[in-house]
Amino acid sequence: MDIPKPARLNALTGLRCFAAVNIVLFHFSNPNWFDFRYDFRLPVFSEPTLHFKLLLAPVVNAGYVSVSYFILLSGFVLGYNYNARARAGELDKVRFWKARFTRIYPIYLLSLILAWGQLPKEYASHTHGMFWAGVVLTPLLVQGWIPAIATFLNTPAWTMSAEAFYYFIFPWIARWKRPERVGPHLWKMAGVWILGMVPGALYMCFNPDGIAHPDRYSYGHWLWALKYTPYAHVASFIFGVMLAELDEIVVRESHLRFWLALGGFAGIYGLLTLGPLVPYAIIHDGLLMPLFACIVLGLAGHNPLATALGWRPLVFVGEASYCLYLLHFNLWNGLHGSHILDRLGLMRFDPWLSYVLMIALALLALHFIEKPAQRQLRKWMTAST
Repeated sequence: MDIPKPARLNALTGLRCFAAVNIVLFHFSNPNWFDFRYDFRLPVFSEPTLHFKLLLAPVVNAGYVSVSYFILLSGFVLGYNYNARARAGELDKVRFWKARFTRIYPIYLLSLILAWGQLPKEYASHTHGMFWAGVVLTPLLVQGWIPAIATFLNTPAWTMSAEAFYYFIFPWIARWKRPERVGPHLWKMAGVWILGMVPGALYMCFNPDGIAHPDRYSYGHWLWALKYTPYAHVASFIFGVMLAELDEIVVRESHLRFWLALGGFAGIYGLLTLGPLVPYAIIHDGLLMPLFACIVLGLAGHNPLATALGWRPLVFVGEASYCLYLLHFNLWNGLHGSHILDRLGLMRFDPWLSYVLMIALALLALHFIEKPAQRQLRKWMTAST
């Protein structure tokens, strides 16, 4: 059976641009920089009469939720592209795994090469056993299973351990029967959502690290396990695959998709503005799944919001979101550790200049490293799918 290749979803690629940039800002900015307030004076009045506020600090301060979105989106995109083929028995597991390896490993390897100078710091901050475990396991994409070394050499790279595992199990998940009705499928997705919140709920209930009010700056062995290990996020990935199945039975031109996306954005912003009122252990992964799903389902349709986020410049940068996400941490540290901006007299433009440089370097990595390496690896490994 000849199964046509699904259409590109440019709006989701465009949104990846904002999600990746938000992670950069989360790691390397003061969130308060992004609260904008303006007063407009009318000529006939002496006092400001119009007030405008754009409060984005809560979004930047919770930049970690972009990672949860990426994991869910990964499941959705794979399901969108491969579910039908898997159900028809046309998905070759080995070729699929090879193709995913060629997709993620070139830039992953580059991120580790950029981090080579961090080895002395890693040695000083770990026991000898954990250090050598990190050295051996990180290139193999399995360091994320051990919380103490999950961020070894490159903080964002823990997600690649998770993704490698999710790619491994995907061919079996994708073979699930296509849902015939929306209602029963939504109940199944609700069950996965609830399961996805169990790790965070257990952490809150037992508080194994003894942290009174965990937040983004807190450290604890069990908190790291919750944040950085594959098993804590697998529900998000499965939820994304199931969302792709739901996408198959919702009319793409439906007006409902527009309102779902709008409601998803509004709901996430509303929750983030509540700050510490929403427990960190729950919002870090799990709680936002249904709202992310609304956004993805909405932007996978044909509507004005999807058109806006499918704007070509956003898609152009969004295509480099993987490079930006995986490379930004070590590129930033290398750029500022070299003091090159100081020597060039450009520090007065920082950090804004650094943000632009991170995006530019990510685009260069995409077009001159990732894509050529992927093509060559696929040729060598006969990995096209």
